[in-house]
Amino acid sequence: MEKMSRVTTALGSSAISGRTMFCHLDAPANAISVCRDATQVVVAGRNIFKIYALEEEQFVEKLNLRVGRKPSLNFSCADVMWHQMEENLLATAATNGAVVTWNLGKPSRNKQDQLFTEHKRTVNKVCFHPTEVYMLLSGSQDGFMKCFDLRKKESVSTFSGQSESVRDVQFSMKDYFTFAASFENGNVQLWDIRRPDRYERMFTAHTGPVFCCDWHPDDRGWLATGGRDKMVKVWDMTTTRAKEIYCVQTIASVARVKWRPEKKFHLATCSMMVDHNIYVWDVRRPFIPFATFEEHKDVTTGIVWRHQHDPHFLLSGSKDSTLYQHMFKDATRPVDKANPEGLCFGLFGDLAFAAKESLISSDANRKPYPGGDRRYPIFFFKKPDPTEQFAHVSSALSVFETDLDSNRMDWFVKTAQLYLLCGKPFAELCDHNAKVARELKRPQVSTTWTMLRIMFSDPANPTTPGLNHSLSKLGTLPLMNSFNMKEISSGMGTESRLERSKGESRQDNIHLEPGNSHISINNEENEETEGSEGQAEYMFGDAELDDDDLYSMEHDNQTEEQEYTLPQEAFQLRHEIMDNPSAPEHLQQDKADSPHVSGNEAEVTCLTPIESFSLISISQPLFSPHLPASFFCPIVREMLSYYAEQGDVQMAVSVLIVLGERIRKEIDDLTQEHWYMSYIDLLQRFELWNVSNEVIKLSTCSAITCLNQTSTTLHINCSNCKRPMNNKGWICDRCHQCASVCAVCHHVVKGLFVWCQGCNHGGHLEHIMNWLKSSAHCPAGCGHLCEYT
Repeated sequence: MEKMSRVTTALGSSAISGRTMFCHLDAPANAISVCRDATQVVVAGRNIFKIYALEEEQFVEKLNLRVGRKPSLNFSCADVMWHQMEENLLATAATNGAVVTWNLGKPSRNKQDQLFTEHKRTVNKVCFHPTEVYMLLSGSQDGFMKCFDLRKKESVSTFSGQSESVRDVQFSMKDYFTFAASFENGNVQLWDIRRPDRYERMFTAHTGPVFCCDWHPDDRGWLATGGRDKMVKVWDMTTTRAKEIYCVQTIASVARVKWRPEKKFHLATCSMMVDHNIYVWDVRRPFIPFATFEEHKDVTTGIVWRHQHDPHFLLSGSKDSTLYQHMFKDATRPVDKANPEGLCFGLFGDLAFAAKESLISSDANRKPYPGGDRRYPIFFFKKPDPTEQFAHVSSALSVFETDLDSNRMDWFVKTAQLYLLCGKPFAELCDHNAKVARELKRPQVSTTWTMLRIMFSDPANPTTPGLNHSLSKLGTLPLMNSFNMKEISSGMGTESRLERSKGESRQDNIHLEPGNSHISINNEENEETEGSEGQAEYMFGDAELDDDDLYSMEHDNQTEEQEYTLPQEAFQLRHEIMDNPSAPEHLQQDKADSPHVSGNEAEVTCLTPIESFSLISISQPLFSPHLPASFFCPIVREMLSYYAEQGDVQMAVSVLIVLGERIRKEIDDLTQEHWYMSYIDLLQRFELWNVSNEVIKLSTCSAITCLNQTSTTLHINCSNCKRPMNNKGWICDRCHQCASVCAVCHHVVKGLFVWCQGCNHGGHLEHIMNWLKSSAHCPAGCGHLCEYT
């Protein structure tokens, strides 16, 4: 306490002053450290080791510690530390594994004092004890920490973390014997320097390497850590287990963290890569920095507060070969540019809207009192320093909820599970998906699938019956501009009218010739079925025409002429049939006596025996109705964009996969990738892992197909010898037995394999599921009570 008071008194008698300034260095800096009285700073790097004086207006170089014609690797520094009690004592961590101390009080040019070469790899960190002059701690890439007594020629104790490399070591400011060490495997260990055999406490602080740690200068139990996971975490070490009390999410890996003097909740950080700025955070507001220093043009490698009791000056070194002194009043305040309005949709359609209270409150005209509540006298309130406070911006949040029943996502889950995206012909896929959408009461989606089948199906193939009765029967007819029928009755009997018997299959072929078209009928049986009183039915080509589809025929002495005109779109053109068998002789004989129809209509052929006959005329097609699939691609592209804009990426992605090459080239790769990623994200939110994996496999985007091939490592042990399997087959290369054998059917499992984590027995997914429906014991007979969840 006596030494601490002396420092405070010195600071009070000659307050630190200065401005934001910088100087150019000879080489990039790796680390910086400041002396106790805050008048000098040392800069160390691979090719620089200098001391600068901090004057009112500029940095002044005082001493270059790299001396000699050929400086050794001992001058190549990864870290540097200036003793806070002995002003002439420095320590550096060398890249060759050496720990070097420097005595600035030496009269010679070479200030090197002691050299410790016990570490086998690069030393990442050195740290002096805050109150013991001769105690120095180091942490190395070799995984060891060593404590040196500077009065001796070697280390007095070695600490092994039983882990990977040590990235940082820091003595506690309050506990004399305690120091913290951070490791590349994400762990932080607390050690007692009196017990080098085992750490006192260890906990996992980050997912990935922990690059830095720093004890709070005032609060005894607070330890801040930063790592590659872009997190800064504050831990309370006073409890039996380390408790995370604050967490700050940054935008890049955290390389350095330093608590701000005299400010309990403020700390400064810099990044290891990508981000060049220095941030000061208030850990109570972890989502936006309290202040930002943006002067450096390259990665910041070292930060230190100029004095341990002055929060207004920050020193920093960078790879851009500059040394900066930052005045806190010159820092950028990101909160001043923050938008107090926000809008967000919830998963089930709820809408949250945040805006300034002054915009939406009823008493917007009332100005708040800056001093606080006026129910109390104004002198009760201490006016805060505005430079040390976050800008007071408060937003009112309004949440607009929707009816859960009307916005349930059950249809999404059922659609994802029931849709077929491959494995069947295109028409069947469309029909199946249309049926699924129709059953889920989504008529627009169902109609879209039906239209896609009509657009892209091959017209030469018959369509699936039953889905659309009229279209399926008219789909393969030749195109006709008009279809007129006349039926003449002359009092003859109806016993010999043309009829198709039930259960018989008759094939009639229509042959159109230019200029004079005839209808020729070829009956497979070459005879008429007599004795039927029903109406006549005809077979045109491959498609059957029912009476209610095209026209109705009445045989009760109808003399009135009726004309039927069909829309052209209802017919698809059939290729011309050249090999047409000749008609029966009695029809050819009647051909000469057939009446002719006036105008451009063609000759008609008698369809029935002489007692009763019908007249049918067919005119020529005006144009070819065959439309290539590419004709519909712009329409389909617009349709997919519409569904995606409406939020139904499920439909957009499903159509993309089913249509495949028909439409893929019409949509740019970035748009497809965005749709795929959105759909996969939704599937994974609903835990539809199998559907998600199927979509990834069927995707044609290279960025999507690799999603299930990265960051997936599965270590397999043989179920017989319990040793790791190195080969990729099903046979263990050690015991030469099949490793994945189903406990139910005793065959090798080559697909989905499920196993019990209690007894390690398993097998085919379906077999195990069926077994556990009737029995709770393991099918392998080991007696374990297995449970399928």
